[in-house]
Amino acid sequence: MDYDFKVKLANERAKVEDLFDFEGCKVGRGTYGHVYKAKKKGAGEARDARGEYALKQIEGTGISMSACREIALLRELKHPNVISLQRVFLSHNDRKVWLLFDYAEHDLWHIIKFHRSAKANKKQVNVPRNMVKSLLYQILDGIHYLHSNWVLHRDLKPANILVMGEGREKGRVKIADMGFARLFNSPLKPLADLDPVVVTFWYRAPELLLGARHYTKAIDIWAIGCIFAELLTSEPIFHCRQEDIKTSNPYHHDQLDRIFNVMGFPQEREWEDIKKMPEHPQLMKDFKRANYGNCSLVKYMEKHKIRQDTKAFHLLQKLLIMDPTKRITSEQAMQDSYFTEDPKPSPDVFENMPIPYPKREFLTDDDSDDKPNTGASKANQDSSHAPQAKRVRVQIPPTTSSASDYQKHNYGMQGGNQGQSNQSYGQRF
Repeated sequence: MDYDFKVKLANERAKVEDLFDFEGCKVGRGTYGHVYKAKKKGAGEARDARGEYALKQIEGTGISMSACREIALLRELKHPNVISLQRVFLSHNDRKVWLLFDYAEHDLWHIIKFHRSAKANKKQVNVPRNMVKSLLYQILDGIHYLHSNWVLHRDLKPANILVMGEGREKGRVKIADMGFARLFNSPLKPLADLDPVVVTFWYRAPELLLGARHYTKAIDIWAIGCIFAELLTSEPIFHCRQEDIKTSNPYHHDQLDRIFNVMGFPQEREWEDIKKMPEHPQLMKDFKRANYGNCSLVKYMEKHKIRQDTKAFHLLQKLLIMDPTKRITSEQAMQDSYFTEDPKPSPDVFENMPIPYPKREFLTDDDSDDKPNTGASKANQDSSHAPQAKRVRVQIPPTTSSASDYQKHNYGMQGGNQGQSNQSYGQRF
């Protein structure tokens, strides 16, 4: 490339620091890089109507394969429940890559943590009766869109489910972090050869743990079932203290043990193909069926006051079927009777109520986000014992909530009941 042209192009290229204010506004940090809360430069009416953005700086220099995959997919995907990529910035001087997204004030990891803390301190949190149902429906809606377009997310967990705060999309769920997402319509090789270990441990389907080579969209459905159970109980259903070691071997004894302690040991008559799993010989060597004779999802959920005769439990049971070929699809789940009984799901999960959750806090450069580590090769930590990061500034949660412009959004059913009484966490989140 001609040197003068290269210099001219570099000078004309839009620079993220010239367009946005984000200094000192870091809200997240992980193996991928850093996330900042940003505002477009300019005052008053000149400022963009959206107001706030999320700027994701990719770690390292240049564009990694993960970043390329995420950018390529997000440029094509457009759905209300999938995070929207607004723009990509390439910094010529330091070879940094910046991604500009809609800004979401909340995520399920922080929301669940808030309720778990309230439960421990015996405090009530007023939320709409249909909040869990609305959250789940929107997650399923976003995943159904991805699956319909031959995309597997492969890393669904509460930290990657964002919820919009005050504004024009208040209470809207956004599925984020497409770094592990893959097209699955015509893979050149088995997906397990491309990425042998995917999905954060606690949300990893049993077929992945047993070394399945041709896994399907059912792995996302299992993860959604895990998230649903966590929303109902405020506890990760398959929490495993054992660290996720850096290995290409998907088999993990302690995580399987945790699943069996909740679900019971899989019966071959219920999952015939389990004998074909690459790690089946190791499974039979390490585990004894008799040790899990008294374990079942019914017993686990009843300990958390979720009865087996409820429609919520019936749907959860369909999401957490061991055999991936029998697991319910996202489309079938959205048509489940759980969503047709009152109160019905709403496009605003907060139902015009004041948002009880604090806004995101800014981190210093020395801080690390206190979420469990993400990615297939990072250690999962007990989120209830995660180290507390040092904070610079805490923003006070709002005391009022404006009506959402999206109450008219058609979910294929009647909107949520505005007149429904609120239900405290002590009864059911």
